[in-house]
Amino acid sequence: MAAHDQSNGDSKLANGETTYFATNPRPASLDEHISSLAPFIADHVRKHSRVALVTSGGTTVPLENQTVRFIDNFSAGTRGATSAEYFLENGYAVIFLHRQFSLLPYSRHFSHSTNCFLDYMTTSSTGEVVIDGEYQAQMASVLQKYERAKREKMLLLLPFTSVNEYLWHLREIAMLMRPLGANGLFYLAAAVSDFFIPAERMVEHKIQSSEDFAHANHGTTSSTAQEERSPAAHMDGAKLVIDLDPVPKFLKQLVDVWSPKSMIVSFKLETDPSILAEKSRYALKKYSHDLVIGNMLNTRKHEVLFVSAAGGDQWIRVPTARRSKSVTAATMSEVRQATEMPLEIESLIVPEVARLHSEIISNGRSR
Repeated sequence: MAAHDQSNGDSKLANGETTYFATNPRPASLDEHISSLAPFIADHVRKHSRVALVTSGGTTVPLENQTVRFIDNFSAGTRGATSAEYFLENGYAVIFLHRQFSLLPYSRHFSHSTNCFLDYMTTSSTGEVVIDGEYQAQMASVLQKYERAKREKMLLLLPFTSVNEYLWHLREIAMLMRPLGANGLFYLAAAVSDFFIPAERMVEHKIQSSEDFAHANHGTTSSTAQEERSPAAHMDGAKLVIDLDPVPKFLKQLVDVWSPKSMIVSFKLETDPSILAEKSRYALKKYSHDLVIGNMLNTRKHEVLFVSAAGGDQWIRVPTARRSKSVTAATMSEVRQATEMPLEIESLIVPEVARLHSEIISNGRSR
């Protein structure tokens, strides 16, 4: 009976994949991205390099085909951009699939919301634009790392905006990464929407908030007679009604079909600490990933929970004295150390992920 249920589940996943990608538009940017992605991966296959796909930032859910309004996910891309740098430091080539305009590796150091990039610059006595002396050493160090990653062709940046663009890119990248075998790693740090509007239920033009004009935009982009439901986002009197569908769960397809030899790392963000471990274990079992990294919204920069198939549960924490925003309760010597050398938790997360990846490679992938 269990085997029969598993077979039915696999069939539903396959049918869901076929239906989704047949009915939701292929992004216009995808072919261009593949043209740079394919040689990047092929080069690292030849070199027997480890390659990490790092996804980062939030996904939008457009309400109109010609998008004016959309639903967004909370994420600036800090975890992904920071982790990408540490993967590069640990010898990985990195495909950085990121939300357009979210934080990027290296430039993130100078993209703080409280600082304008121009604040790091000044003009010399002769009128030349130069880096302010206070930031010379830091900027030179970051620039050298970035130039090395570019020179050695270790970093490829690919942007997305909507959840549909994200899903299309994830599938195509995963299948292109198959030749890497166990040297491939997926680090799924993007905040992906759980809900979306299918293409056939999306209105073409801007939704009119005025009741006098709302009726003019009730048609969808679909011409099929079978779709008789109201558009997913529409005006009902003075109210905006949004009826979202669940995003198909393709994470199991990633493991079973798209890139079965790769190591898969996913994230689980929660606000209720009492369910973090349970939900992380549930996700690990449901999607057959190698590692789920659980984190709480308010403490995600200081501690995470590793839940793995091989090693059980493990907390990774930044010492209190090394937390950039938590030095007030420390001793003076600890304050001095924290002020000079705050520790990013990704510097602890990524080496541990790399260690687990090494175990998978050395033990051989059974699936």
